[in-house]
Amino acid sequence: MSRSNRYGGYHPPSQPREVQGGIKAVSQRGSFGKKWWSRRWIAVLESLRLGARLSRGRSYARRGQVLSVEIEPGKVEARVQGSRVKPYKVEIKIHTFCEAEWKKVAKHLAAQPIYAARLLAGEMPEDIEAVFAKANLSLFPSRARDLHTDCSCPDWSNPCKHIAAVYYLLGEEFDRDPFLIFKLRGMDRDRFRSFLTEAMAVPKGDSLAGEEGEESGASARTAEAVLPADPVLFWQGQGIPDIPAPADGGSVLPVALLRQAGPFPFWQGDKPFPAALEPIYQRVVDSSGDLVAAVLLPVKKS
Repeated sequence: MSRSNRYGGYHPPSQPREVQGGIKAVSQRGSFGKKWWSRRWIAVLESLRLGARLSRGRSYARRGQVLSVEIEPGKVEARVQGSRVKPYKVEIKIHTFCEAEWKKVAKHLAAQPIYAARLLAGEMPEDIEAVFAKANLSLFPSRARDLHTDCSCPDWSNPCKHIAAVYYLLGEEFDRDPFLIFKLRGMDRDRFRSFLTEAMAVPKGDSLAGEEGEESGASARTAEAVLPADPVLFWQGQGIPDIPAPADGGSVLPVALLRQAGPFPFWQGDKPFPAALEPIYQRVVDSSGDLVAAVLLPVKKS
């Protein structure tokens, strides 16, 4: 928005400095966010009716004026390059849920296996807001006062265009990793999965607990046999175990572990991060197979 000067005229809107290596929005036209949960997040911002600041925020996001974004539980910190030399500092805060509240959510989700399955697969169930409502919680901010935003720029409006730019980029990032919404609410992906798994687990009886104890004892005895306590015996070493030959073709999914780790934050490549690394992982798998074969061959001949 232009500002009035003392002569009654108006200053033209300032132009941001050009940025190299900023975070550019994937969407260069049209609406932001493809998945429903991303659009739900962005709808909160657009409901504030910021006028020109909203359109300029979209422009900033698409031009790559946002230099960095750090997502932490209950807080987002970012740097946005504006018209001044020094980038502006943006902060967005949102209320986090305590552990007991998250366990309550996990319990409600576990009661509906289809929801739990989709969530564990990286998809946000469309009715998940109803599940949070049963726990007397709201996953998404429902009004402006649910968000506390601040920017070091001189604009009196809050949120300003710099905050809006970060907000749009967050929406796109939620497209790729819905668990970031959980992180903003104070819950880590792996920790929530453990809550969900625990809630879905069948309680074990006394007899099963006894079997579990026997199994633990057997594991301990096996460990003692493999790693002798006597240091002399330990350092003497043992024969090379019978290692099975690697299967032909290597792993079916060479980036399976990488996929479990989730998307790389604000990845700007032409293809998804796991797909970009897949050829490298495949070469490592092939090389490791050749290495194991080279080690096993002399052993079998001797």
